[in-house]
Amino acid sequence: MRVITTEKIPIKMWLNDIEDGAMAQVINLANLPFAFKHIAIMPDSHQGYGMPIGGVLATKDVIIPNAVGVDIGCGMCAVKTSLTEIDKTALKIILGEIRETVPVGFKHHKVQQDKNLMPDAAFNFTGTRPIVEREYQSALTQIGTLGGGNHFIEIQKGSDGHIWIMIHSGSRNIGKQAADYYNKLAVKLNDKWHCSIPKNWELAFLPIDSEEGKTYIREMNYCVEFALANRKLMMEKVKYIFEKTAEQIDSDITFEPIINIAHNYARMENHYNKNVMVHRKGATLATADTVGIIPGSQGTKSYIVKGKGNAESFNSCSHGAGRKMGRKDAGRRLNLKEEIKLLDDKGILHAIRSVKDLDEAPGAYKDIDIVMKNQEDLIEILVELTPLGVIKG
Repeated sequence: MRVITTEKIPIKMWLNDIEDGAMAQVINLANLPFAFKHIAIMPDSHQGYGMPIGGVLATKDVIIPNAVGVDIGCGMCAVKTSLTEIDKTALKIILGEIRETVPVGFKHHKVQQDKNLMPDAAFNFTGTRPIVEREYQSALTQIGTLGGGNHFIEIQKGSDGHIWIMIHSGSRNIGKQAADYYNKLAVKLNDKWHCSIPKNWELAFLPIDSEEGKTYIREMNYCVEFALANRKLMMEKVKYIFEKTAEQIDSDITFEPIINIAHNYARMENHYNKNVMVHRKGATLATADTVGIIPGSQGTKSYIVKGKGNAESFNSCSHGAGRKMGRKDAGRRLNLKEEIKLLDDKGILHAIRSVKDLDEAPGAYKDIDIVMKNQEDLIEILVELTPLGVIKG
């Protein structure tokens, strides 16, 4: 851990390779008038909107929509199967079935899904969550869909000898709509209040005891639950595909309970004997009793981990490997043939086909081994997971 003490509150960093833009955002966080105790920056950190991805910010009395991010509730889930081996033929069948069953990218279901799959199935349109209410009907076609960017479904072989299923996805358009609406509202209100925080910091806030703050928190919490429901539905569909394929190869299969962890949210927690609003933007809860997931890139290992409850990180750890270059930069700088060869040589059924896919190539990401080494005081590794087959959004 590296500590910087030149700002209003200390900055505690679990990395050395942070780019200038992200560092400028970290310094802004450390000079917010309501920031509490210190800023914690995880080893996968890189530049985001307003606040860097891989940042943990505790605040007194306010919540910042941009410190949660546009994909509210985005996170990981993983399931351990009873299978100990899976051959290439079966793996190709499974990946093909998943592509037919789970919409990816901008695709949605053609028909609305059962509302009982949604959080709060008896949802009453009472005006308490206006953006959720506005987007609810559209969300019924989005639940159980992967989305794009760095979202993925991956089949993996664990160091425990078992085949695992891992899914990374979030709250789809309903989360983005809520995030955008409340960030714009916060900007408008901060202007009205002649707030001293520079507008170009992109850290507009809402007081948590204001009607606007309370409403955002309700909407955010719904989106967190929707993101979980989204992952669960996809996982159920993937499990069903595994069961069908196992029957064809005359094998029984069972599944352990789902592991789930979100990495874009804010919630009230007690740290250093004070209740504060902890924003985790691309950061994962790592209390001593939390089992979490830290994915690598589609060419590197992922990890099932257990938190150590390190108070200095606000009980947090990284949410992945973290980008080392932007999406457009990856397309310009990485060599398509080399990235494909890297994955082919490892025998991974991957998702890189053309230059436009290079933004999710292993070369666009930080070295997961270094990221894990830098946070040995935050987590312990329970299972290492090696990718076998990957579907990218």
